[in-house]
Amino acid sequence: MRGSNLEVIENKDFSIEELTETSYEQVKFLNCTFSDLSGIDFIDCVFQDCNMSNAGVKNCKISDIEFINCKLLGINFSESKDFAFAAKFESCILDYAIFEQKKLNKSAFSNCKIHGADFTQADLSKSKFHNCDFWDAVFANTNLAGVDFSSCKNFTIDPTSNNIRKAKFLSSDLAGLLTKFDIIIK
Repeated sequence: MRGSNLEVIENKDFSIEELTETSYEQVKFLNCTFSDLSGIDFIDCVFQDCNMSNAGVKNCKISDIEFINCKLLGINFSESKDFAFAAKFESCILDYAIFEQKKLNKSAFSNCKIHGADFTQADLSKSKFHNCDFWDAVFANTNLAGVDFSSCKNFTIDPTSNNIRKAKFLSSDLAGLLTKFDIIIK
C-alpha cells in the first residue's frame, strides 16, 4: 500500500494557500499545516509531522489514511464522511478530538496522547489501541467490544453505559472501570 511511489508534498502552509485538488490519492504530506480539509477526499494518503489542529473536516473523506507524529487537537472527525472511514494514528496528539458516533472499527491508535477526546456513541469494536493515554477522554454508549486496553493508561470507562464485552484490561487498571461506583481500591 505505502511505498516510495507516493507523491510528496512538503513544507506547505495550507492555512495560507488553498489545497488545489478536491481529491488526493497516494500522496504524502510532510511537515504541512492545514486549517480546512472540508469536502476533500483523501484516499491512501500519509500525513507526517503535520499540524492539523482545529482543522475543519466537514464532508472530508478519510480512507486508509496514516497520521504519523501529527498534531490533531480539537478536530471534529464526526463531521467527516462515514463511508470507508479508516485511519491509523501513530505518535499523534489527539487532545479534544471528537469521534462522536464515528465508526472507527478499522482504525488503529499507537503511542497517541488522546486527552479529553470524545468517543460518545462511537464504534471502536475492532479498532486497535497500543500505548495510548486517554486522560479525561469521554466514553459514553461506546462500543468497546474486544478492544485491548492493556497497554493504555488513564482511561475512565463506565461498564454500565458502554459495551466492554471481551475488552482487555490490566488488573492494575481496573480502577478506571470502577470510578463511577466511588469505591476505594487498595
